[in-house]
Amino acid sequence: MNATVYYRGSLSSCNYDCPYCPFSKTKDSADTLAVDRQQVRDFVVWAGKQHAEGHRLSVFFNPYGEGLIHRWYREAMIELSSMEHVDKVAIQTNLSARLDWVEQLDARKAAFWVTYHPGQVSEEAFLGQCMALHSRGVPFSVGSVGVKSAFGALASLRKQLPDDVYMWVNAFKDKRNYYSEADKDALRAIDRHFDRNAVDYESLGRSCRSGYDVFYVQGPGLVKRCYKDRGVLGHLYRDGLNGLSQKRACRMNVCDCYIGYIHMPELELELEGVYGSRLLERIASSVGGGD
Repeated sequence: MNATVYYRGSLSSCNYDCPYCPFSKTKDSADTLAVDRQQVRDFVVWAGKQHAEGHRLSVFFNPYGEGLIHRWYREAMIELSSMEHVDKVAIQTNLSARLDWVEQLDARKAAFWVTYHPGQVSEEAFLGQCMALHSRGVPFSVGSVGVKSAFGALASLRKQLPDDVYMWVNAFKDKRNYYSEADKDALRAIDRHFDRNAVDYESLGRSCRSGYDVFYVQGPGLVKRCYKDRGVLGHLYRDGLNGLSQKRACRMNVCDCYIGYIHMPELELELEGVYGSRLLERIASSVGGGD
């Protein structure tokens, strides 16, 4: 099986304090961090055994918080990128951690989904981190939540980033009718694919690769069809990918999250034209701002 595995451990704290983000409202204890470290280690060990099971893996770390400030996430990415049967390993990160370790990654497999948080970091410091990745030849995209207070900062960053770095904007959906048409035009100038994220996709009863060859894993090994569906499909370490895999229709009314709707078969051809082989990493084939 060619499987995509999203992994989220017990980590639930961040070194940033963004007002719109639920990940920044807790501080993990030493015990919680120790549990998270062991869970990540267990997952990497499991991944290493999948070659013998005939599986190829693409792995995406999307912790509830900032992972790369913790050594075990950096080590996990290095180790996974060295495995022959792992095609990709990516992580969602605010890129605040040191980057000297990146040189140990296999840049043909590793990628970064980088989130920019105006108000938490200066543009100069953030851009410096991005350029450090860029100079090392490690693929990455950059993005942010499109709250109105950030419009100026996002436009400024887009101008400073290299033309070959794709910058995405996640639509702020906590308030109905949040954007005017002028707002949408401003965001399209930053991210020409903004409209694809600005809508909610009707999904109830529709086909999705989640639970078939896409799996959302939580730290102890619990596997869900997706993070927003509370139903548990089974246990990664007990059932294995073959035991978990089954075609399943979506149980949610809509799918509004990038890491969810990209796995809807009805969108595959359209999204392949946008992202090519970089769909998981969210790196568009055509980058830059608007036309």
